[in-house]
Amino acid sequence: MLRAAAVVGEGCASAAWCAVLWAAHGRFAALLPEEGQKEIWGEGPDVRIAAALMPPSGTALRVPGGWSLQGEWGLVSGVDHADWVLLAAPETGRPGGAARVFAVPADLVAVRDTWNATGLRATGSNTVVLEATVVPDGRSVPLAALLAGDSTDGVPPCHAAPAHLAGGVMFCAPAVGAARRVLAVWSGWAQGAAPGRVRPLDRPSVQERLARSAAEIEAAGLLLGAAAGRADGGAITAEATAVNRRDVAIAGDWLATSVDRLFRTGGAHLRDTEGELHRHWSDILTIASHGALSLEPAAEAFARSLDGGADGA
Repeated sequence: MLRAAAVVGEGCASAAWCAVLWAAHGRFAALLPEEGQKEIWGEGPDVRIAAALMPPSGTALRVPGGWSLQGEWGLVSGVDHADWVLLAAPETGRPGGAARVFAVPADLVAVRDTWNATGLRATGSNTVVLEATVVPDGRSVPLAALLAGDSTDGVPPCHAAPAHLAGGVMFCAPAVGAARRVLAVWSGWAQGAAPGRVRPLDRPSVQERLARSAAEIEAAGLLLGAAAGRADGGAITAEATAVNRRDVAIAGDWLATSVDRLFRTGGAHLRDTEGELHRHWSDILTIASHGALSLEPAAEAFARSLDGGADGA
C-alpha cells in the first residue's frame, strides 16, 4: 500500500489520500460484528468506505435492536464516491458514555460542500448530515475497540494492529510520492538555462538546497518503509506503536521541510498557483499538518514507552 500510494501521489496526492483512507476504513469496518461485515461486503470486495471518527460528533441513543444516530460530521474525505460511511458518535443518555462507530449506507447521508482547504483540494473532504436513523447493533462497534485492533489469538496482523501502528504510514504515503515529484520538477528547472547563461544548479546555494531536500525525501521514504514493515510483520507492542508514531511524524516534517525549501528556491513561474509544483507543495504541507502526523503526541508516546508507560491504542 505504501509503494502504491506513493506512486499515485506522484500524480495526485488527493487521489492517493482517498485511496489510503478507503483502505484504512476497510480495515476498520472488518472489526464490525459479522452481520455488519456481510451487509457491507455481501455483494463483493470492492466497497469504498469513507469515515469521520475523530473527534466523535452527533448523538447516539440506545433503542431496541440498535442505536438512533443523528448529527453532523466534518472532513469526510472521498464521501462523494463512497458506498458506506463510518461515523463516530458519543453514547447519549449515559453518564460518561463512550463513543461508538456506526456503519451507515452513504445514500442515507446528505453531503454539504464545505471543503475549501489550501491543499488536498480534490479529496472532497466535505461535511455529512444524518437525520435520526436507526443503526442495528450489527453495524456498530465501540470506538476504543476499533482503534485498539482485534486482540484475539491468531488474528491476522491487518486486523490485530492498533490504529496508530499503521495509520500514520498510510496518512504520510501520498506525501512521499508528491515530494518525489516536486524534486523531479524542481530539478528540471534547476538544470535549465537562465538569464546570463548561469543555470540555477551551478550556484552553490542551490546545490546545497538540492542535496538537503533530496536526502530528506529519501530518508522519509526509508523511515516509512521501516514503519510499514513493523506494522506488517513485527510484534504488536506499545513500543513498536510508539516508534511508528515517532517515525511517521518525523517523516512528515522532513517532507514538508524539504519541499518548502525547494519551493522557496524555485523561480517565479514554479510558484504560480496554477503550476504543478504549487499543487504538490500545498498538498504536502496540508498532509503534514494532519493530527495523525503531529510530533507532540507522538513524542510523548515515545518518551513514555521508554519506561513502559505508553499504551498501544
